[in-house]
Amino acid sequence: MTQPPQDPWQHGHRQAPGPGGPYQRQHPPQPHPHQPHPHQFPPPQAYPPQAQWAPPKKSNGPLIAACVSAVALLVVGVIVVVSLTGGESEVADAGYRAGPGATAAPGTSETTSERPPPGSRTPSSTPSRERSSTANAPRSQQKVLKLADHPILADAEAGLQNLACSLPAWRSDQGSAEAFFTAAGTCLDAAWGPFLEAYDLPFSPPALHFPTGSNFQTDCGTIEVGIATAAYYCENNLYVPFAGLQTEQYGNNPGVYLSLFAHEYGHHVQEVAGLMDAAWEAIYQVGQDTEAGMEMARRKELQAQCFSGMFLGAHVDRGGTIDRDMYNKAWDDQETRGDNTSGSRDHGTNAHYAQWWRAGAKDNRIVDCNTFAAPAAEVA
Repeated sequence: MTQPPQDPWQHGHRQAPGPGGPYQRQHPPQPHPHQPHPHQFPPPQAYPPQAQWAPPKKSNGPLIAACVSAVALLVVGVIVVVSLTGGESEVADAGYRAGPGATAAPGTSETTSERPPPGSRTPSSTPSRERSSTANAPRSQQKVLKLADHPILADAEAGLQNLACSLPAWRSDQGSAEAFFTAAGTCLDAAWGPFLEAYDLPFSPPALHFPTGSNFQTDCGTIEVGIATAAYYCENNLYVPFAGLQTEQYGNNPGVYLSLFAHEYGHHVQEVAGLMDAAWEAIYQVGQDTEAGMEMARRKELQAQCFSGMFLGAHVDRGGTIDRDMYNKAWDDQETRGDNTSGSRDHGTNAHYAQWWRAGAKDNRIVDCNTFAAPAAEVA
């Protein structure tokens, strides 16, 4: 389920950067012989070659303000974890060589951790009540309010850098979960920050919050904590209520929690880029509850799925703690999520939820995440 910003906005467009992207590589991705079947993984394949850094041209534009939100859906039920004895999931070996506050609602309690800039793994001890992705950015860095023709989706060679991400061991308690997601946020900042800044987009990390009450307050309204609210994103703030994670059912499966968190972070990527603003503008034009409005919401959610897959695919087996077991369990878990499970119509079928996540994970190419250019049948 997603919620619209409380107020519409006005904006202008700026000219897109030139064709250069975060990196260029010498060869296109290798074709995949088949799509995986439910609870099976495709066979491993040769990794694509490493790529070289090539920053895009820069351009200027007006400052844009927006309020957006998104929410991740969790499955009601117990995950069946498949034993991986017949092969491993595909994962891209591709990257680039880069150049050198909310408050709790009445009756709730909350701890908040604002992550520092990429490169430091020590969270700030002073929480921020409010944070804007454009507040500290140079005025030359502006969002680009486009969808299928957005510049970050135009370069077939663009993807996330292959990095090591070290996370603390998962334990199903509030404090350990906070440490896990704070470290994961630092890795996500380090992955997406340089990528977005290469396109002259106004990146700043989202503020991270850990509500502990039965509900919590955001700029998008009061959010009730439950099985449908495992994580929530609203206007540069990312909320992870531990009670919504269903750890009693999902158990010790950090890959599942990481992919869910990376999905919500994917909405922050959309926010920084301008994709989220453009999507909500399109939804407002046709009506949120219309068929066209629901389809646009699905395109937005499925792209966040693909961004989540990109992150795990870029970081698995890179010397950190994101290993093949975490990746494989995240891969398998995607089939258990989506509109077939939730009964909604705004996130995509379970099959498409898995399909788009795996598209990002296999090749780590953001062009594969252009849900806004996909046929309607691929985002049902």
